[in-house]
Amino acid sequence: MGAERPQRWNHNIHYHRLVLDAVPVEACSALDVGTGNGLLAADLSQKVPEVVAIDVDDDVLAAAREEVDDVDWILGDVMAYRFQRTFDVVASVAALHHLPDLRSALRRFAELTSPGGVLVVVGLARSTRPRDFAIDVLGVVQHRWLSWRRGYWQHTAPIAWPPPHSYSEARQCAAEELPGVQWRRLPMFRYALTWRNLPIDRAGMRKV
Repeated sequence: MGAERPQRWNHNIHYHRLVLDAVPVEACSALDVGTGNGLLAADLSQKVPEVVAIDVDDDVLAAAREEVDDVDWILGDVMAYRFQRTFDVVASVAALHHLPDLRSALRRFAELTSPGGVLVVVGLARSTRPRDFAIDVLGVVQHRWLSWRRGYWQHTAPIAWPPPHSYSEARQCAAEELPGVQWRRLPMFRYALTWRNLPIDRAGMRKV
């Protein structure tokens, strides 16, 4: 490890625990897609022996390398990079909406998930329904309270806003591309999807 990392908080870091809690006990490898400043990769390295992190932005990746030295940092596009392997954990926080096609990206993430492994995405989307806007109000309150208590750290990774797809579109696409996916709408303008790459029986059902 490099120097001790400072304590930081923002919306993305807040949901790192959701990703870490989904990591299987036996997981030996993890991929952080769109790692940005590398904070999720650093947290994953505390639970998983081998962590690979990929991003297209050279500047933020260089800063991440300086701070954490036990992660394999890759400068590249996850949609095109030839990993020539799969991972027990594929994780992505606030990066999916940066990719040009939601459906293709979810397919790619699934391809990179080892049999028996888990895919966890914390994503951003647009509110279009009354329930979405109600949760957004709760998110504003939570944001103000936690920012006051912990301070708000602004990352230096590129920002893409507004997201190109709505929560409804993201949920429908995930259900179609990732059979058996678990979906959660989160406060503070996020959603989470968790999918396990389980074998399929002869009836087309995923074994558990």
